[in-house]
Amino acid sequence: MNPPSSAMLHLLCGKIASGKSTLAQQLAQAPGTLLICEDQWLAQLYPDLIHSLADYLLHAQRLKNALQPLVIATLRAGTSLVLDFPANTPAQRSWLRALADQAGVAHQLHVLNADEDTCRARLRQRNALGEHPFNTSEEQFELICRYFEMPRAEEGLELIEH
Repeated sequence: MNPPSSAMLHLLCGKIASGKSTLAQQLAQAPGTLLICEDQWLAQLYPDLIHSLADYLLHAQRLKNALQPLVIATLRAGTSLVLDFPANTPAQRSWLRALADQAGVAHQLHVLNADEDTCRARLRQRNALGEHPFNTSEEQFELICRYFEMPRAEEGLELIEH
């Protein structure tokens, strides 16, 4: 029987521009840790095809289906992962938690508690810099924030607040 893996699956929860990607990059600096960033993959695989929430949901699901076996295999091989994917709804968190469970590794859900005004200011700056794969409008920000739900104790997640 193999000993339990020391790999860790890091997950991120926070509104748009709350600092998830910045924290993800910091976490990925740990030895034996890889970063997988949803936005980078979506921008490369589906250029100019994501213009609405429906487009995002369709292509994000395709990406998750494709990456799931790789994520599980990587974790089982003992490599820690930082998944820069939103864990902002119970359904998203359930899928992400299932990856850790299937791989037999621990997880940490990093929760970023930035207020909406801070997020809006960061979003405007991010859009102005043009370095992020996607430009998010105020209307899109409002729409996406409506779906955001803080994690609840009954979800059984290992929370780390930032």
